[in-house]
Amino acid sequence: MKLNNFLIIVLALLSFSVGLPRSIQKKVDKEVKKTYEVESYSFSTITIPKEVLKLVPSQFNNDNFFKITANAKTIGYGYVSKASSKTDVFDYLVLLDEDLIVKKTKVLIYREDYGGEISSKRWLKQFVGKAEGDSLVYQDNIVAISGATISVRSMTAAMNDFLQSLKILNEKDLF
Repeated sequence: MKLNNFLIIVLALLSFSVGLPRSIQKKVDKEVKKTYEVESYSFSTITIPKEVLKLVPSQFNNDNFFKITANAKTIGYGYVSKASSKTDVFDYLVLLDEDLIVKKTKVLIYREDYGGEISSKRWLKQFVGKAEGDSLVYQDNIVAISGATISVRSMTAAMNDFLQSLKILNEKDLF
C-alpha cells in the first residue's frame, strides 16, 4: 500500500514538470507538439540565479521559463506568464526557437468579457520573428484592436519586457 502511494506521488510530481498548473500545462503541451511538430519531448527549467532575476524587467522565475528538448537536442524554449487586462489577468505562452527567436505566442487563458481579440492567431503573429532587444511600439509596429486597448498595451509591454529579459539572460550566458 505504501509503495502504491509513493508511485502516485512521484507520477503526480512528474506531471507538473515545469511547475505549471495542470490546466496550463495541458495547453502548453498541445502548443509545443503543434509548433515544433514533435510527439515526444521534455521540459527542463532554466535556473536563473537570484542576482540575475533582479536585473530582468519581466516576471521570470524558476518555474515559468524552460528548455524544450527532443531526441537529446534542444529544439527551443518556452515562457509562460501573466499580463493585466482591464480588471483581471490573462495567461500567455511564448515559444522560441533554438536561436531565441519568437516562434509562436499564444494567449492560454483570457478571463475578461471584452478584449479577447488579442487571442486571435492573426494578431499574435506580429510577435513571430522578434528577438532579444527588439522594441515593440503600440500603434507603430503593433496593431491596435478596438475594444481591447488595455490588453493590447499590456501584451505589448509584457513582450517588450520579455525580449529585454532575454537579452540580459543571454548576456549572462544562461542558455
